[in-house]
Order: sequence, then C-alpha cells, then structure tokens
Amino acid sequence: MSKVKIGLVQMSCTADKAANLRKAMDRIREAAANGAQIVCLQELFTSLYFCDVEDYENFKLAEEIPGASTEALGALAAELKVVVIASLFEKRAQGLYHNTTAVLDADGSYLGKYRKMHIPDDPAYYEKFYFTPGDLGYKVFKTKYATLGVLICWDQWYPEAARITALMGAEILFYPTAIGWATSQDEATNIEQYNAWQTIQRSHAVANGVHVVSVNRVGFEQDGAMKFWGGSFVANPFGSLIYKGSHDAEETKVVEIDTTATDRYRTHWPFMRDRRIDSYQPITKRYIDEG
Repeated sequence: MSKVKIGLVQMSCTADKAANLRKAMDRIREAAANGAQIVCLQELFTSLYFCDVEDYENFKLAEEIPGASTEALGALAAELKVVVIASLFEKRAQGLYHNTTAVLDADGSYLGKYRKMHIPDDPAYYEKFYFTPGDLGYKVFKTKYATLGVLICWDQWYPEAARITALMGAEILFYPTAIGWATSQDEATNIEQYNAWQTIQRSHAVANGVHVVSVNRVGFEQDGAMKFWGGSFVANPFGSLIYKGSHDAEETKVVEIDTTATDRYRTHWPFMRDRRIDSYQPITKRYIDEG
C-alpha cells in the first residue's frame, strides 16, 4: 500500500498500570474509528515514567514480551485490523530488563520486538539503572500496511540509528517517546530543548527520505516537577511537518501519508545515491585522536 493512515496516541498516565492499558486500548479504538491503519503508542505507556528515581520496586512493573500486554493488544489489533506499536518494560530474565517496543500486525500476530539501543543517564532520566542496552540490533517489521522501522526516545538523537534502519528498508520511522521539561526551567530553555528534539528527528526524515512519526506523552509527573511536553508530530520525507500535537492536551490524531513520496524525494535529492560508503569507517570509532 502507498497511502497509509497513521494513528498517534498522545496521552497522560497514572500509577495504575491496568488503567493505562485500558486507556491506550480505548485510544486505539478511537484512532481506528477515524481510519487509522497503524497506531503508535508513546514510550512506556502502561506506567508513569518511573526512571525519575532509582527504585528497585519499579522493576515489578516489567513484564515478559510477548506476554499479557501483547496478547491483549494483539487481540485488539486483530479485531480492528490495525497494526499496533507498543512500548513496554520488558523482563527478559531474572535481573535482566530492557526498554522494548513490540509490533502487532493487523491480524493480531506478534511480529517481534526492538530493544532500545541508546540508554540515557541524566537527572530524572536514570534509565541505565533499569535497562540493559538492546542486543537485537536495528529492526524493521513488514506489516500489512507498510514496512516499519522502530526506534525509542534517546535513539532519536543518533543519525546512525535512523540511517541503518532506513537502509534496512523502513518506509516509516517511528519513535515512541517520553521526554519533558523540568517545571523549574525558564520558557526560553523549554523552547530551545523542544526545537532541538524536533529538528534532529526532522533531519532524519530529510537525510533518509522517509516519513518520521514521533509520539510523546503529556502531563505532569514526578509530583509536578516534570511536564512531559507532548508535541507529537509527523514529518514528511523532506522534514516538513504534516502534523504537530499540542504541549498540554491528550490527543488521538490520524494522519494520512504516502510512502511513494520517498522515491520522489530520493530521486530529486539523491542523498542515498551520493553516499561515500568507502569513507565512513571512522564512524565506528569512539573518537578520532590526532596523531
């Protein structure tokens, strides 16, 4: 299919994991009722963003993948004939956890998972305490409606991840996300941070000639110290915004894209053609020291 309707679910979460899952499923139904064929949920949508603290109790939020959540979402996907992209806290084994996104096809089948490769460790984002870096590599998923590439939040800042996923055949790059502002920050800093976040992802669309879909959570968490900035968006293969969500409201939005635009943009702006793959070996080094 060339024209595909994408559903973005931007929502707030509570401490009630079951309620968050029900809410997300209701929003998937809403998106499907408005024509969505692929629906992307935000990062770690079944809980509050728990990585603001290093607390061993939070490991109890993790689950097996595939497991209970993917079974519920798979049944819904089959009922509605939609693809679901679901970001979950994976318990792989005792003491081994990942930040993982599962993909359910439109017939409800579990297509597989992507484990977040880049793990941050910043104030209020202590993800290295919880998540082992992904070891499945970069992934694409051939769904009923399109071939998808899925990356997760902090992966957004790395052009290498977007490039490799695009080279693997992804027609659309999806980024489930959980990112916000400290409420103590000034407005100028907030604007600068959001613009950088959006700009880097739009640049992935331009460099790779693919649509980019970024879905963020919204609302106050961490006892009001953090406001997740929403601003979910869709960019076309030249980085132009097709849709941008608000910074404050929960939104379920359906956006139609045409994946054949990739060929047009890549032909007229042949960045892929002109890549000098013979010169890129230094990118595999941590840093290039002189001498």
